[in-house]
Amino acid sequence: MTNPLHPLLMAKPEGPAEDGHGAAVAEKEELALEPPRLFQVVMLNDDFTPMEFVVFVLQEHFRHDIETATQIMLKIHHEGRGVCGVYTKDVAATKVELVLAAARQAGHPLQCILETA
Repeated sequence: MTNPLHPLLMAKPEGPAEDGHGAAVAEKEELALEPPRLFQVVMLNDDFTPMEFVVFVLQEHFRHDIETATQIMLKIHHEGRGVCGVYTKDVAATKVELVLAAARQAGHPLQCILETA
């Protein structure tokens, strides 16, 4: 039960008048969201890294099956470069670092770079 003598309960709420004067309508702004920019991870050919290692890296770090990994490896071998995958910037940068670390650990000079897609 409310107490009608209580000053806070008796005060009218502040805001627009009941006749509609002074009322404002807030319009909803639509945000223009853009999809994240994509980057491609590119492996470069060298004369020292074994083809088997390149196929292994493509399977291990980019989750390609043996046929796709072999096709990408042959493209790298014949054309000098090949796209391993397309990702957002952070994912692509991580993939490049993982490939370079695996190549260094195995003693291979394999190079992997990041380019805008």
